Order: sequence, then structure tokens, then C-alpha cells
Amino acid sequence: MAEEAAVEGEEPKSKKPLIMAILAILVSIILMAGAIVGTLFASGFFEKKDKHAVDEKVAAAGGDGHGAPAKEGQGAGDGHGGGGGDGHGAPAAKPGATGAPVPMASPSMAKFEVRYVELEKDLLANLTGSKKVMQIKVAIMTRYDDRVINNIKKHEFALRSVAMDVMRQIRAEDIDAPDFRKRLAEKIRDEMNGTLQKLEDFGGIEEIVFTNFIVQ
Repeated sequence: MAEEAAVEGEEPKSKKPLIMAILAILVSIILMAGAIVGTLFASGFFEKKDKHAVDEKVAAAGGDGHGAPAKEGQGAGDGHGGGGGDGHGAPAAKPGATGAPVPMASPSMAKFEVRYVELEKDLLANLTGSKKVMQIKVAIMTRYDDRVINNIKKHEFALRSVAMDVMRQIRAEDIDAPDFRKRLAEKIRDEMNGTLQKLEDFGGIEEIVFTNFIVQ
């Protein structure tokens, strides 16, 4: 009986080490979890997630939080106006971009020495309401840079055409006017400048000089 009592008395003692081991494991797990959480806090892990969530909310709200999201076709701005840049207007189209015109190089606005370009062939046209024929040869004067000279040579056929259109509108009686040649030269100059303006965005012709003038 005494031995049985002794055995029965030992059972509670044998359970204590097991409980202590379980508690030790739990404490270790808790300490490890605490260490991991502390490390994540120290590394800013939770702050990054919070910032990311805030950014997503701001993006969903549109723009930088100070205005409505940019509408299609207006471009992304600063929330205070359409278009990229400073928010005060649409950005200029890039030269050469699809659908955007490529700007032409304009001549220098500075004036240089007087230069002349003579059209190679005479201009010939019938006068209005008459059998008379006017035959003239013209030299074009400019004081702008080489681009005007090059444009004149490049578009000589178009310039000859508009000059002859002016000549065809002349009547025989108009020739007797004292300032006829001056007015004819000015009219041809204006028409030629208009043609160059349309083709090259700049005229540059200052005077028309007649090097040959025949009416017969």
C-alpha cells in the first residue's frame, strides 16, 4: 500500500517538466514573433504599406488630390488646368510628330546688300481686248538671305505663272498711263510674294525690275 501511494504521488511531479517545456516553447514563439514584428516596424515595412494604400487612394481620387483627374484629350497637368507643362495651356505639338506640321525655316529678318535674280525666259501674254502682245523680262530684287533667292529659283514656274496672269489683265489703253510700268511692277511683286508666302511662309521680294519691255 505504501508503494502504491508513493507511485501515485509521483505522477503529478512527472507532468511538471512537460508543462514547463510547453510554456517555454510558447514563450519562445511569443518572443520570436515580437522580434519579427519589431524588426518589420524598424525597417518601415508597415509604413510602406500604409503609404502605398494612401497613394492608391489618391490615384483613385484623381491627380494630386487638389483637382479632378485630367479628362481624355486634355493631358495630365497639375490639377489646375489642361495640358502638360505649367497648367496654362496645351503643349505645343512636336515637329515631325504624326499629324503635326513640320515648320519651315524662315529667312533671317536682317537685311543685307541688294541682290537680283533674273528669270531665265521672257514673259509673254496677250493684252485684254487687243491683238497686241506684251513681252517682258524681269529681275527680282531682295535684300534678305539666300533662302529667298533659293525659294525664287525653286518656284520659278509658279512665279512666272502669276506674273503672266497679271499681264493678261492689262488693256491696250492702260499702257499709255505715265506710271503704268511702276504699277505693273508692284502688282507682279505683290502676286509673287503672295505665292511664296503660300508655299514657303515668307515672300521677301522687294522690287521687280524690267530688263526688257516690248509691246507690239
